Amino acid sequence: MRKILLASAAFLGGTAILAHAEPPASPSQGQLVAPFGSGPAANNNNNAWGIANTPSGGVKAGELSSIYPPSVIAVPAPGTIVIRLNGRVEVNLTTNYTSVDKGLNANGTPNGFKLNPVGIGSYFRLYPGFDGVASNGLRYGASVELRTNFGAATVNGAGAIATSPSANSSAQTIFVRRAFTYLASDQAGLVRLGQGDGVIGLFDNCIFTSQCWDAGLGTIDAGANQETGPSGVAPPFVWLSQVGAEYINSKIVYLSPQFYGFDFGVQYAPNEGNAFADATGNTPTGTTTCNQANANCITVSSGNDPTRWINQFGVGLRFQRTFGAVDFKTYKAGVAITALNVTAAVDYIGGAVNGQLAERPTGGVSTNALDMGLTYAKGPVTLGATFGIIDSQGDARLTGLSQRHEYELAVGGTYRLAPGLQLVGEYQYAHRHQGGFDFNQGAPGLNGATRDAQYQGLTFATVLTW
Repeated sequence: MRKILLASAAFLGGTAILAHAEPPASPSQGQLVAPFGSGPAANNNNNAWGIANTPSGGVKAGELSSIYPPSVIAVPAPGTIVIRLNGRVEVNLTTNYTSVDKGLNANGTPNGFKLNPVGIGSYFRLYPGFDGVASNGLRYGASVELRTNFGAATVNGAGAIATSPSANSSAQTIFVRRAFTYLASDQAGLVRLGQGDGVIGLFDNCIFTSQCWDAGLGTIDAGANQETGPSGVAPPFVWLSQVGAEYINSKIVYLSPQFYGFDFGVQYAPNEGNAFADATGNTPTGTTTCNQANANCITVSSGNDPTRWINQFGVGLRFQRTFGAVDFKTYKAGVAITALNVTAAVDYIGGAVNGQLAERPTGGVSTNALDMGLTYAKGPVTLGATFGIIDSQGDARLTGLSQRHEYELAVGGTYRLAPGLQLVGEYQYAHRHQGGFDFNQGAPGLNGATRDAQYQGLTFATVLTW
């Protein structure tokens, strides 16, 4: 069993409270009437000061220099608590045109299936949270993220063959994406415990990876087109900011206070999941309980499974400072500069990984991946473009024979139509190649055949947050 060392940095989220136009509600009806304001969500209290981000920018540099104004984040007074129930509902109209629209058998003959390029997708998320400040200044709290899990009814357990829309809906479930507690003080910093973001997910507030401009649809990080199209055509988001592979496992994270523009973070995770999984009947690694040391135990530290890592450590250092009308941020191998309402950013990741936080096979090449982007934000309008290039080993069965090369592009923007309501338009393109690999089959090609994957798509969406 191998150990992996991870160097780090990046993410924060925000949702809001929507003002109602109706007359004042009766408290017994469970309604809330309040002005709209930005509020913490999936990553509340990202630092010792009790606010959702560490702002370093200013009005002269542009809105993206600080993401969320600190004045609208609800921070409890000493001796009080704040209880939140933020949420998000998103509805997407997508069109996807890919190289796998018409299915093929391994020998290249048609398998008889064809995809409709048009789709409508919808999902929601809830962010229950608790933030408190003791009379001695200690900050503490907890946060949870609940999401829609998309399933489909099956026939004889084979394929997603829905018998009716009702059967499809019944296959959807709600699952826990994040669940953590925290303790913090202005002088000592912040400690977070549980299922949540590591240093990478907390230090990149979407700026370094240029993922801020589409109201959270995802851009090249599992954007709407990628999630509604065939999975084999979408490159993995290897930069790790805001991805489940980075924040799903339970961990301990420490974030320091900021000193002269610098802050640092440290994290530790014993394994890839949640230790409670060993006591369930359906663990992340198998379908039977962990009745003794075996491959179905999430806490297993040795055995015949070479794909699992243990004892994950991460360290990150970040610098943020505003110089007049220019805001400068850097961490690890990422840089973001904001001026005149425009943010230019670049982020690099490399090393002994293969894909999205998977281990590089023995003898395989290292990953080298570059993410570049431009974002413009002023008033209700946000525009952006993101371009990524990924070179990695790819399929381990082709180690020593070929490597994988992928590139992708996303362009679009967001318009804030009303408090809490945003309209989004986005275009994406991606190309995947590895010599001797068939992306239609997801396996090495028959007789060494190469079949690349391409896709392009459009998304139009409404996003409502509260």
